This record gives sequence, structure tokens and C-alpha cells, in this order.
Amino acid sequence: MRDIDTEKEERILTFIESMASGNTEFLNALEKEALGEGVPIIRTQTRSLLRFLLELVKPEKILEVGTATGFSACLMLNYAPAKASVTTIERDPERIAKAREHFAMIDEDPSCMPGHRSGQITLLEGDAASILKKLEGPYDFVFMDAAKGQYIHFLPEVVRVLAPGGLLVSDNIFKDGEILESRFAVKRRDRTIHKRMREYLQALTERDDLQTLLLEEGDGAALSIRKK
Repeated sequence: MRDIDTEKEERILTFIESMASGNTEFLNALEKEALGEGVPIIRTQTRSLLRFLLELVKPEKILEVGTATGFSACLMLNYAPAKASVTTIERDPERIAKAREHFAMIDEDPSCMPGHRSGQITLLEGDAASILKKLEGPYDFVFMDAAKGQYIHFLPEVVRVLAPGGLLVSDNIFKDGEILESRFAVKRRDRTIHKRMREYLQALTERDDLQTLLLEEGDGAALSIRKK
């Protein structure tokens, strides 16, 4: 029965992904490059979720914790209102350099992202824990997609800069299903991340100033609204 259920879930997922709207040629090129270089980017379901939420919330100020090579920052700017701005944080030098190359393309070829300029994206270099403490906000929309073991440490400052009524989207909260397992069923090297992610989910759902919904999309996503 379990194998049948798993097969059915996979067929449903394949069907859902087949119905997803495609991205622009520019975003497809960034995705192809990232995958070719082994750089993880947001999954198809998560992209669809972000596009839907951006259309719903229409944020003017977006904060991303975890730039990687800039794919998700470009995606969010592309589907956000024309005057929106994205502030994104990254500490890895190689990924920072690649992200800056990608952001520069927006100006070099206006067809990459019509109506937007690279100046709408601000890339802050360094440790997110330190940078977040210096940000003033408020941000209407925050996308958390950095080191999973650090989510719990980033949360207080992220909530501080999140506008009342603003939306926090936390990606990859299930870690390919590992978060559902007992701590002792997880590889020893992953136990700290396992523990911290569980603490993070507990904090999201127990904070009085947040209303949180956990979703299965992609590798799991948490949607948290800061109460007004």
C-alpha cells in the first residue's frame, strides 16, 4: 500500500509541475547554468508558490537571506511590482561574484527583465547574522533560503524588520523529509541542523506575533504573517 501511495504522490507532483507556468528565457538560462554548476536553486513548486504570493502581496520591499547565484532574487524582482526593490544577503565570495554577473545582465540586455534595472537589487556581502542586525526595514516580503541550521538564529532579526502584515517565506523546511525522522535516525553530522530546524518550526508556530502555515511544496515551505 505504501508503494502505491508513493507512486500516486509522484504522479500528482509530476502533473502539478507539468501545469506550472514557464519562466522567462533569462531565468531559464540562469537555472540551466546553476544546475550545470551544481548550485542548488529553488524547486519548481517553490517558484510557482513565490510567483503566486508576489502577485497576491505585491510587495515593494523584499528581503532575501541567501542569494546563492542570484536566481531567486531575479525571479522575485521579475514578478514583483515594477517599483519593487530586493535586498539580498550572501557570504560566499564565488556565489557573490556570479550573482553580480547575473544582476549586471539586467542592464546589459533590457530584454532580460523588461521594466526593471539592476539598481533595484542590493547585494549585501557578509554574514547574515551580523547584517540583519544593521537593517532597518520594514520589508513587506522576506524569503529565507540560507543555511538551514541558521534559520533559528536569524528569526528574531527577520521578524524585527518584517512589516506588520508582511509575509515571511521559509524554504526547505523538511530537508528532504529528514525533519520528520527521529534525531537518532538522522546521520550524526546532520543532527545539529535537524535539531535547529525543529526548533525553528516550533518557534514559528508558537510566536504570538506570527501566524504560520506549513506547506509541502518543494522541500517544504513555511508561510508566516506578522500580525498587525
